[in-house]
Amino acid sequence: VVRESLVICLTLTRLDCLKCRCSFGGRFYSLEDTWHPDLGEPFGVMHCVKCYCETQRGRKGKVLGKVSCKNVKRDCPEPSCDAPVLLPGQCCKTCPKGDVDRKQVEAMFDGFEYFQEKEKEDDLHKTYNDRSYLSSEDISPGESRTDFVAVLTGVTDSWLPSSSGVARARFSLTRTSLTFSITYQRIGRPSRVVFLDSDGNTAFEYKTPKGDSDMICGVWKNLPQSHVRQLQAEQLRVTMTTATGRREVIEGKIIKHRALFAETFSSTLTSEEEHSGMGGIAMLTLSDTENNLHFFILCSLSLGPVDSPLVPIQVRLQYRQHVLREIHANVTAYDTDFAEVLTDLNSRELFWLSRGQLVITVETEVQDPRHISGFITGRKSCDTIQSVMSSGDALTPGKTGGVGSVQLVGASSEVMGLTIELKPRRRSKRSVLYDLTPEFDRPSGRATGSWSRVEARHIHMLLQNELFINVATAHSQEGELRGQIKGLLYSGLEAPRHEIPVPLAGQFVAPPVLTSAGGHAWVSVDERCHLHYEIVVAGLSKADDLTVNAHLHGLAEIGELDERSTNHKRLLTGFYGSQAQGVLKDISVELLRHLDRGTAFIQVSTKVNTRGEIRGRVHVPNNCEFRTKGEVELAEFDDLFVRDPEELKKDPHTCFFETQHHAHGSLWTPNYNHCFTCSCQKRTVICDPVICPVLTCSRTIQPDDKCCPMCVGCYFEGDQKMHAPGSTWHPFVPPFGYIKCALCTCKGATGEVHCEKVTCPALTCSRPVRRSPSDCCKECPEEDNPPLEHADMMQADGTSHCKFGKNFYQNSDNWHPRVPLMGEMKCITCWCDVSITESQVPVRNKSLT
Repeated sequence: VVRESLVICLTLTRLDCLKCRCSFGGRFYSLEDTWHPDLGEPFGVMHCVKCYCETQRGRKGKVLGKVSCKNVKRDCPEPSCDAPVLLPGQCCKTCPKGDVDRKQVEAMFDGFEYFQEKEKEDDLHKTYNDRSYLSSEDISPGESRTDFVAVLTGVTDSWLPSSSGVARARFSLTRTSLTFSITYQRIGRPSRVVFLDSDGNTAFEYKTPKGDSDMICGVWKNLPQSHVRQLQAEQLRVTMTTATGRREVIEGKIIKHRALFAETFSSTLTSEEEHSGMGGIAMLTLSDTENNLHFFILCSLSLGPVDSPLVPIQVRLQYRQHVLREIHANVTAYDTDFAEVLTDLNSRELFWLSRGQLVITVETEVQDPRHISGFITGRKSCDTIQSVMSSGDALTPGKTGGVGSVQLVGASSEVMGLTIELKPRRRSKRSVLYDLTPEFDRPSGRATGSWSRVEARHIHMLLQNELFINVATAHSQEGELRGQIKGLLYSGLEAPRHEIPVPLAGQFVAPPVLTSAGGHAWVSVDERCHLHYEIVVAGLSKADDLTVNAHLHGLAEIGELDERSTNHKRLLTGFYGSQAQGVLKDISVELLRHLDRGTAFIQVSTKVNTRGEIRGRVHVPNNCEFRTKGEVELAEFDDLFVRDPEELKKDPHTCFFETQHHAHGSLWTPNYNHCFTCSCQKRTVICDPVICPVLTCSRTIQPDDKCCPMCVGCYFEGDQKMHAPGSTWHPFVPPFGYIKCALCTCKGATGEVHCEKVTCPALTCSRPVRRSPSDCCKECPEEDNPPLEHADMMQADGTSHCKFGKNFYQNSDNWHPRVPLMGEMKCITCWCDVSITESQVPVRNKSLT
């Protein structure tokens, strides 16, 4: 009872701490988060200003978040070169990339033979194992990641019998989330995965879904910075507990390891002894050019008291009962990790390696030997292996508007060949590994099949993102489309990666666009009518797109295929790099209906093609148009307290009401009256009538399906005002004011507000201009009017003038604006224009390029 109460208290504390965050510019940040503020056009992201969400306590001791910003330009280090440059998206000048940077990168991997690079003359002469084409320039800030690993074994210092189970957990830390892939052996299905902080307290708990798989996939979202620091310092631990049968617990420490970058094969090492608490993992990889197998073993051998600090061990490579290789070495009793190389594997050994038939064994050579072993297989993870083929990534880049994913679309001529290849050593010499052409069905544009004779070297290259798919056509026999086969990090979203993604191509845009880009998307709608999406693009031209904002590649949108209506078009996200993902919650019934009918689209727009660069038709069957908003919100709230029915019956704090069990702390609407809300408080059900808010509007209505009267109109949180039915307005987003790139509409008596992105009209002029910095769309410039002479404000004709900040300006006056923390913005010029008759004369500005 005490344990259960403690868990409930911790859960409620975590829910309450959702308030402990900062709000800035319509976005929320966790405590200790840092970011660069985005002031919108023409200022953009202020890279020399860093904002910080700091912790403060109120008068009653309540934890609050406060935003503090400071200018960080004065903290820039002094460059060591003579001609430093300022890169896009950076505040500090840096030295151009050269020998110094290369030496620093190479020094990171000194001493580990696998990473020794051979000198290359140019890109086309690089060997397949040269990873320089996977440079950080091609990885966006959101895609960068750090990998960690943990070996989970039975707890041996407890009075309970230890577990025989062993698990291997691999973690990837992105900017805000920690994804994990866990495989386990010799233990039942774990019911939960718990992360412990440096003090042994629960930092995060993940309830594993039921199933018979030996893989657990999950995401710890929105990591607090304090836990990120503990993770980087290797101070976090992870435990797994079973719920059925005999309760078993295994745990391990989360650590960084250099072998994770190169690992392509792995093995989980277990012991045949019951309740031994022993186990380990082996991380393996092949050499660049030789058939050498490098391995690193992390293990727990439960050695107990030993006479000598050194413990002799024997490592064997076996096929069935036959010993192929044998290594003798010494490890310490306190650190049993071990690394070695098995040289010159022959063709039979490589074949058995590719089929998962080799066993690696570790055994101590002492009086009471310890023994663990496991089969070597390809590295397992929850990631998805996929490829986007575009004309921009072809050996001879072009702009065809076609795309290849699991389906070929928009090729300029008949497909003649479909092959899996290595990176070519020379442009005229392609290295083909497997021909997919016999499996290619031309009417559907798809190829379905399996590659059965995969060699160990090919598995290694596949898991190192070193293979490509090439599409040859009648017009481009060397290849019109090409794409790199690479892993897509598990995201935890409900986008169905096991299904065929939606191809995104320039040919699907109206009118069609001849572009070098291509992409695909996974889309789904959950039971709460939330849209989950993941988009991957390739071939976007960075040179053309730098004008958007640093390396911002584009905007992902969803809408209906009927071009005559733009009311149902929604912005999903702006994204950097090659990926965009997220959840869209506030979807109109009309758009959900189009998704259900297959008349919706997803498209990526860029600065070059603002009306769409690539697009694809989306069909997601759903029943959301028949559910009310109240039902959706209630289902979303109830998800916080979903418990297994059998588990609820055993809980002494459960409430039984209207033939159903309800968890302690849960809320629900009773069947006898939907204008009441009931809650469960330790076996006691408390039902209270719904308290209606006080309305300030003059006209109200009482809908039949609602408990409370409503104003005839809509209340909008942004400006905190009531809007009349059918009225439209630009939303107000603190602290940036009104956003003219969006338009909100009040949907009559329902009181629902729908906000859509403004679609700008097509322009015929070559150099359109933005009249005001707050304007969303550009216009064609009018004939220039001769500027008026400067005069004293009090002597000027008329009373028209402009106010900017605390200053007043006459017509045609121009100046550089001042921004707090940054001072005068000399790259931006504002001017006063009184040529338009309005109650308030606008101030216009532009960026100097």
